Amino acid sequence: MKKLLILLLISVLGNVGLLWFAQHQYQDTNTMRLDPLQLSLYADPVPGKTAGQQRVVFFGDSRALSWSAPEMANVEFINRGIGNQTSEQIRLRFAQHVQPLQADVVILQLCVNDLKAIALFPQRRDAIVAQCKRNLQDIITQARQSGSKVLLTTVFPLGKVPLERALFWSDAIAPAIQEVNQFIAAQAGDGVMVLDVFAVLQGENGKIKPEYSRDLLHLNSQGYAVLNQHLTAALVGFATKDVP
Repeated sequence: MKKLLILLLISVLGNVGLLWFAQHQYQDTNTMRLDPLQLSLYADPVPGKTAGQQRVVFFGDSRALSWSAPEMANVEFINRGIGNQTSEQIRLRFAQHVQPLQADVVILQLCVNDLKAIALFPQRRDAIVAQCKRNLQDIITQARQSGSKVLLTTVFPLGKVPLERALFWSDAIAPAIQEVNQFIAAQAGDGVMVLDVFAVLQGENGKIKPEYSRDLLHLNSQGYAVLNQHLTAALVGFATKDVP
């Protein structure tokens, strides 16, 4: 009888957990329908620029959002990353979330949320990659037309695929990341610098070094600390030169 009661309790708790999860998923889905670009997340007034400081804005998905700014003299960092966003969402919110900031440099990190969808839509692989490229180009164009330089970072390498995601993952995602990164590397030019963070983070077999990985898609604090060493070196001179 005692075992039966324990099993019943486990079943009840499991069903309560599933109900809670379903309610939150439903709420999140409808929140996104009301604000698909999540423009309300950065609805506060635009902060004024400080004389003598360069303004650098992180822009992109959760990888940009989690990127803690390094300490640099006379450089102000602002973050405009949003988790789970695709390159299309990021492109469409540039005008509201970044353009008013009058950034001297915009740091871009995006596209992994597009590319991970290849596992669900393998027949759309080429179209997904092509859309990433178009959106990257468009964001660069918007930034340059706004008077900002662009520091374009390559897409981070992947971590270990956990068991619970194995059914929703594909070996085709890693090569797609490499293709987008090759495209990113080719964008370097007037007012556009490419920082190859993939190469910085890469370990064996094209995966992220374990000591830098928080999970399949994200970095830990050590990973960002290493990136910031390269970022600060890249920004010296690039951020302080006159913006055309």
